[in-house]
Amino acid sequence: MAHVERLTVYPVKALDGMDFESVAIRPGGTLAHDREFAMFDAGGDVVNGKRTDRVHDIDTGYDPEAGTLSVTTDDDSASFDLREERGRSQAADWLGAFFDVDLTVERDETLGYVDRREMGPSVISTATLETVASWFDDVTVDGLRRRLRANVEVGGVPAFWEDRFVGADAPAFRAGGVRFEGVTPCGRCVVPQRDPDTGEETTGFREQFIERRQETFPEWADRDAFDHFYTLMLIARVPEADRGAELAVGDSVEVVPAAET
Repeated sequence: MAHVERLTVYPVKALDGMDFESVAIRPGGTLAHDREFAMFDAGGDVVNGKRTDRVHDIDTGYDPEAGTLSVTTDDDSASFDLREERGRSQAADWLGAFFDVDLTVERDETLGYVDRREMGPSVISTATLETVASWFDDVTVDGLRRRLRANVEVGGVPAFWEDRFVGADAPAFRAGGVRFEGVTPCGRCVVPQRDPDTGEETTGFREQFIERRQETFPEWADRDAFDHFYTLMLIARVPEADRGAELAVGDSVEVVPAAET
């Protein structure tokens, strides 16, 4: 049976994710705590994995009840209360020294600092992760999960199931009481090409990915909705009527026609 297999949010954009058994949909249509904080340089540009592979040299954890970020490197560890301005300033000093960038840590509780701010959660199936990981000798399913950084993982469905939700007359799906409408396939950047632990680039990852993606592109997907084959994962939208609802691991998932409310 199709169901929600995993829910993952990334409290600080570019840093480590954490799994939840249940999570609310925020007023902005994203998952609570996802990209709630982000690092910005003095020019207002975000500091993320596209910009620096140093994100792979730091381990982080976040306590959503206390609002505490813990950071660990080979040489140091510290913790900061990100819900307080003073704590964010301390975190900015520590992270700025680590990344060698003069930065600030900002907070957005309503939407989060997601890349596509008019959209919502990212979705992928467990079978997609398993299939794509099998294309590479040294990539595990969990490693690929960490490379791709999806919010909602759906089990009990075939590989590339999420591709059906974009394009002409595409359906939507419901997970528990939450409706997800597909917006766009997710074009990938340099981050999935790197080992999430070492930051080292997997040789030939992009080229091999594109070749196999083209070979296995599902017949149920609308090819015109995909600009290229270096895409994986669905970026979805949650309608305003379902924002504030709770999404949980184990919730059943069903495909619904696009016109159904």
